[in-house]
Amino acid sequence: MSAEAAYVLRENRGGVLTLTLNRAEKFNPLSEEMLAALQQAVDETKRDEGVRVVILAAAGKAFCAGHDLKQMRAQPSEQYYKTLFNQCSKLMLAIQQMPQPVIARVQGIATAAGCQLVSMCDLAVASADARFAASGINYGLFCSTPSVGLSRNMSRKQAMEMLLTGEFIDAETACQRGLINRVVPQEQLDAEIDKLCASILAKPAVAVAMGKQLFYKQIEMGVGAAYQLAGQTMACNMMDDAAIEGVQAFIEKREPSWKN
Repeated sequence: MSAEAAYVLRENRGGVLTLTLNRAEKFNPLSEEMLAALQQAVDETKRDEGVRVVILAAAGKAFCAGHDLKQMRAQPSEQYYKTLFNQCSKLMLAIQQMPQPVIARVQGIATAAGCQLVSMCDLAVASADARFAASGINYGLFCSTPSVGLSRNMSRKQAMEMLLTGEFIDAETACQRGLINRVVPQEQLDAEIDKLCASILAKPAVAVAMGKQLFYKQIEMGVGAAYQLAGQTMACNMMDDAAIEGVQAFIEKREPSWKN
């Protein structure tokens, strides 16, 4: 498949893999084809030990306009819709479950399932002109699946406001509410993401992967079970060569020498 025809472009630079949604002319909708291409990329990447960080980017003026409503309307059956939303949910979970941290690179709009996609990434950096909305309600469709990610990023009332009104929030508001991490001018977007990547790359891969897995598991548990799992994870982490070296370096007052 040619680069022009590919739904998702891939570029690996020094362990940082950029996956770019490549339907700029349509604002990169999560069509069946886009979901399948992104799922394939995620499945292949999670097994690639050479990839330390993933950047989820998008071509053109917008990040992602959500599901392809024209495609959805062309096949009006409950079974089709269940299959489509299951496909989308599988992808969202796969992003969260892959060992590498995933950083959303957001410009323009991120609406409905596109906003959901941002919420399911581990980190997100947006340009100052980016805008976010759970806009399904404007078309008679409550953004049920996006609500899962939004309600785990924001407070309940902030998430419900987006879901019930369908109104846009700007990047600064999204940052204040916890949907994204940082806001920068468009021309500084890549440089800011590079800073995050460099910081993560400087850490042991095993600790990052172990920590990401623990973080999402414990957040769904009661506090007692969460502490039990966290303690088990830390004990295992402490037995790893990276932690042994890191602690010894701290004791000896030197920089650790990790083998990533």
